[in-house]
Amino acid sequence: MKTIQKLTFVGLTFAGIAIPTFYSAVHAQGNTFTGTVERVWEDGFRLNTGDRTFRVDSWDVCGDNTMSYVSANDPVKVSGEFSGLEFDAFSITDDQETPVCTAYQQRE
Repeated sequence: MKTIQKLTFVGLTFAGIAIPTFYSAVHAQGNTFTGTVERVWEDGFRLNTGDRTFRVDSWDVCGDNTMSYVSANDPVKVSGEFSGLEFDAFSITDDQETPVCTAYQQRE
């Protein structure tokens, strides 16, 4: 069975120069990563999966209260998609598969 990847055009502007770039639509689909939190700020954190390290935007899950629910060295699993250079989290669970930021989510 053949797999066909759809390419999507994205234009970037740097110093007034348009730079065409392409990314695979497969890259934009949902992903799940497990790793250890390295650093936390109000609406995100840096996740180390062992193979790679990237920024996680947790605002949709925790609002501006990520530091109240996630700490450095916490093992977590995040599901979501990459948007630019960040990973937009749709869900964040601990190593027991329990959602983090539950108090924030219950207020919504």
